[in-house]
This record gives sequence, structure tokens and C-alpha cells, in this order.
Amino acid sequence: MDAVERFRQAESLLASRNPHAALTVIEPLVADEPDTVAVLLLAARANFDCARLGQAETLFRRVVELDPTHHYAHAGLGRTLQRRSRHREAFVHLRLATALDSEPWYAQALARAEASVAEPRSA
Repeated sequence: MDAVERFRQAESLLASRNPHAALTVIEPLVADEPDTVAVLLLAARANFDCARLGQAETLFRRVVELDPTHHYAHAGLGRTLQRRSRHREAFVHLRLATALDSEPWYAQALARAEASVAEPRSA
């Protein structure tokens, strides 16, 4: 299977809500294409959906390094950080995503991050 077929198969598996299978298909491609944004994003999404949040964070951060204006990478990183209860860090990336694109779920995630940061911590 060539790289394009592998990517499309992983994309299809992720779309059919089978992120674990998508990971088995995409991970070798990540090793072969460590600087290809589309590959890294697909792998980050699959990791996020599998709750492999450390790996998802690493991959989303790599995309942000490669393309600092990639709104979806900032949004994905922000959501990953939210799921890891790192709301202050999430806030920064979600704010960037919202500034870069008007995708409605970015604004919703940002509002949740703002609320989490504003909530007083109980002792």
C-alpha cells in the first residue's frame, strides 16, 4: 500500500469511528513523513479519539511548529489540553484558533476554557 492509499484508508477508518484501526494504518506513515502536516493532523486526531492525549498533544504541537497559523492544530491542541485539565494552556490555543477561523466549535471550546479558568478553585 502506498502512502496515499494508507492515508485515505486511515482517514476512512477515523471517519467511521474506528480510531484504533486508523492508528495502526497511519503510524508507519508518521514515521515516514514526520513533517507532513496532513499526516500529523490525522494521527493527532486518531490519538485524541483513542484518549492517547500525550501523543495527541505532541502531534498537534508539531503541526503548530510547522505551521503556526494552522487554526485546526491550535483548536485540537486546545481541546487536548482541556481534556488533560490544563485549561490555562488550552485557553491560549483556543483563542488563537478562534482568531484565525470562525468555526463555531472553536468558540464553544474557548467559552468552556474561559469558564474553567474563571472558576474559583475549592480547597
